[in-house]
Amino acid sequence: MPSIRLPHTGVLTAALALLFAAALPPAQAAEAGFGPLPPHNPYAGPSGTATMHGDTGSSDATPLPGPGAGRTTSKRIPLQSACPTVLVGADTYPVALCTPILTRVPTVHLLDPATGESRARLPIAKGSLLGGVYAYLDNADRLVVVDGDKNLLRVAHRRNADGDWELYVDRSLSLAAAIPGDDSVTGLAPDWQGRVWFATAAGVVGTADESTGAVRTLTLPAGERVDNSISTAPEGTAVATSHATYLLRAAPDGTPTVTWRRAYERGPARKPGQLSWGTGSTPTFSGPTTGTDYVTVVDNASPTVNLLVYRTDTGILVCSTPVLLSAGSGSENSPIGAGRSVFVASTYGYPYPAVPEGAGKSMPASAAFTGGLTRVDVRADGSGCDRKWDTTVRSSAVPRLSTADGLIHTVLRGSLLPGSDATSLLDHYSYAQIDPGTGAVVRRHHLGTSSLYDTLQMAGTVAPGGVVYQGTITGVVRIAPE
Repeated sequence: MPSIRLPHTGVLTAALALLFAAALPPAQAAEAGFGPLPPHNPYAGPSGTATMHGDTGSSDATPLPGPGAGRTTSKRIPLQSACPTVLVGADTYPVALCTPILTRVPTVHLLDPATGESRARLPIAKGSLLGGVYAYLDNADRLVVVDGDKNLLRVAHRRNADGDWELYVDRSLSLAAAIPGDDSVTGLAPDWQGRVWFATAAGVVGTADESTGAVRTLTLPAGERVDNSISTAPEGTAVATSHATYLLRAAPDGTPTVTWRRAYERGPARKPGQLSWGTGSTPTFSGPTTGTDYVTVVDNASPTVNLLVYRTDTGILVCSTPVLLSAGSGSENSPIGAGRSVFVASTYGYPYPAVPEGAGKSMPASAAFTGGLTRVDVRADGSGCDRKWDTTVRSSAVPRLSTADGLIHTVLRGSLLPGSDATSLLDHYSYAQIDPGTGAVVRRHHLGTSSLYDTLQMAGTVAPGGVVYQGTITGVVRIAPE
């Protein structure tokens, strides 16, 4: 473990939020009052930086402010790897989970918080394309991940006898007996009792109790795949399969049980710009009262997808609202959820270089990447939802809402040919801040040109100090106030 740990309290975060909000224009300051985010999971790292989607509720929102309105700098950290997961612990050290371009062996990097440079690396066993993508930081700043050999690992960092940083496996539990054949874990998250929930591509949902070594599983209906991560809240664990959304809870012995199941429209086939046939959503918990009043996913209806909002306690459908109307309608990204507001970004037509085995052909075979972003608000009385705005913002990353600065942070992909929807290896990429009240881009910072900067619809993480870490196809970009 690190020899020096910084305290992680809500006091500092709240103070930063108040100071930053005081400097915002009135319209943006008003937007900062979205309502509560999901409660902090005591078995996870800091809210906003502990998971790919910010917290175990997958809100894709953060209580930390971004770089602000002043001058911004950026730096590319070349790791010769695609780095979809960059998390930050209470000690402020970023931990990145990357897949090298050549070997495809997942590798954990410990990054220097001052520079973003890799200070230590640790390869783990190779799995499937999506296996080893999702991970989280626990409350001891350890990366929790399942490797290709189906071992549940906790990877810690410390300084060695020479004073250099090193990464090491602090704890390991085999899940092999519970996961059949060539199946692999696609998502995992802790619950409020300290168990680790996991879901596999073939539809096995399980819990692992590391204090006893007990692993309990439930197999979902045949033909239902899990192609995204899972989310946890005090009310239970949300899992979205290729056919339906579930809320599950654990029996006294840890065995998962279904509380409710709601099927959705999955369309005739996978759409271009998606990695699977079905929803592209990791389920999002959000809500105005507890921060977990609702569970939200986007379906795969054709030609227009719908935002589906369910009551967490009963699974009753609050609304089914068409979204992404201004451009190609399809999404591989988890929605942002904060209070009563939900934001959905389009990935329709995004040129992924590869899709998982068995994903099937897309219909149509290809499409232009036009972009799109929609805001939907749940009505105050819970009687339905209203679409507030719909734009053609060309986001090439999973957007992140900061409730501290009242802005959406993402990366935009620009075409080599101005005004064109065509994509090429020479496209340019810009960090952007978006006003959630209108959907307008209010600030940009050029990151670079060429596929070296391709963010490939990966999630960025807003870290302390207004720093944004954004994974790319070749490493990480560190964006910070000058």
